[in-house]
Amino acid sequence: MDKQSSDQLDAELKHAGEATQLSPQMLLLEQLRITPEKKLPKMDFLFRLFDTPCFPRRELVAITGKAKSGKTFVSSMLIACCQKRDVLSFHREQEQPLRVLWYDTEQSDESTQDILKNRVVKMTGGTPQPTLFEDADERPSPDVFNVRAVEWKKRRSLLIEAINMCKPDLVIVDGIRDLVNDINDGVLAQEVMEELLHLASKADCCIACVLHQNKSGEDHNLRGWIGTELMNKAFEIYSCEKLTPELTFEFKQENSRKYDILQKLYFKVNGEGLPEETVSSASTNTNTKSFTGKRPRMNQQYVIHYDNGDWDFDVQKLFRSVFRNEDELTGNLLRKRVMEASGIVFPFKYNQLLNQALEQKVIERISQGNLTIYRPAPF
Repeated sequence: MDKQSSDQLDAELKHAGEATQLSPQMLLLEQLRITPEKKLPKMDFLFRLFDTPCFPRRELVAITGKAKSGKTFVSSMLIACCQKRDVLSFHREQEQPLRVLWYDTEQSDESTQDILKNRVVKMTGGTPQPTLFEDADERPSPDVFNVRAVEWKKRRSLLIEAINMCKPDLVIVDGIRDLVNDINDGVLAQEVMEELLHLASKADCCIACVLHQNKSGEDHNLRGWIGTELMNKAFEIYSCEKLTPELTFEFKQENSRKYDILQKLYFKVNGEGLPEETVSSASTNTNTKSFTGKRPRMNQQYVIHYDNGDWDFDVQKLFRSVFRNEDELTGNLLRKRVMEASGIVFPFKYNQLLNQALEQKVIERISQGNLTIYRPAPF
């Protein structure tokens, strides 16, 4: 509240018990007033994707796509990233693990459990065993609930109860279509979106809403009136697509109210059923002509060759060379210099090298507000 409004309220308080000129509506408006001097909480983002802040607290995020387009795979990555700091190109902002609530309305109990056991747990390397009686502050493991068999009227109240009970940093509602009985009920759709936005603000969490796109192949709009309301209210909108015939999944940002992410995330499913970053053939360019056979023409100064014909990068030598005359570099500048020095052309390969350099403690990552800084790690 600014000084003028505060002085006016102080004057009113001196005449407490007397008739006041400020109605409840006027008092509420003063609380909602925005001025250049008003102190607002700083935006707090849970993750970075390609070194760009994303998934803010107190906001809604939409994850969309056709059926079987990889939406649940992306949700699994986010759940895993709440425990393991780096998952593919996702990076968790804070050092401490995040609490996450996965509220599954679509799949069977067996499917939800299979994803938890054989995808999320394998990606994190841990075995989550949450119970309702554990101290939430001591439990970073995901809280997972399957409400597919619950009637739609109870799903909303159970979601509110779950958020109040689990105190999550991230909520994934997969999918929000099942919070209503009619996706074309405009009044109910608006009510649900306002309720979710209020929940996100009150619980200081980010609520990621999963929703299908229309079934028509050329129509990528979100389904129903609830989809329209979600597009109006969401802070960020992401889409998933399965590319054929290469069987690669594409994840990209469609819209954001603050930070645009122009780079797309491509991933495929390996033999263990886990997502791994790759590149789409559609995204390759003439630089790929520098590849011959299985061995690309990399800068041999930073390549280690093995007797069996395999090769790998000397991560320590590469990154220390890039930092030879630098004390620190921003994420974008580090990517540019590493790719130029090594000769790699695909961003996903750079991300692999970056994660190796961090794991081997060749470099360290530091967050300064919304900027990520990299520095050489002490010897």
